Amino acid sequence: MNDLIKKKCVPCEGGVKAFDISEIHKYQKKVDGWDVIKNKTNVYLLEKNFKFKNFLESQKFVNEVGKISEEESHHPDIFFGWGYAKINITTHSIEGLSENDFILAAKIDKIINV
Repeated sequence: MNDLIKKKCVPCEGGVKAFDISEIHKYQKKVDGWDVIKNKTNVYLLEKNFKFKNFLESQKFVNEVGKISEEESHHPDIFFGWGYAKINITTHSIEGLSENDFILAAKIDKIINV
């Protein structure tokens, strides 16, 4: 897929600048179908919607996302129900996007593309 799959999220305790919009667009090209949006406090985040046949498939996907998130120590916001899941990713400690967010997005996509 791309070089992001091979990388590991690096703990971020703040003190690092969030990506500017040009850096965001550069990295967005490396992940498939993730939208860059701003939340209600104008923080950039990645968002993607996933569709499934039923609730159990949605739940299985979410559980896999949870495993990857724990392995990477980087935790997205997950919304799911019958036949769908929505994932939002941002680096809360820097109030924006970092390479970690794109690494996690690429690894989440790998679940679907296996």
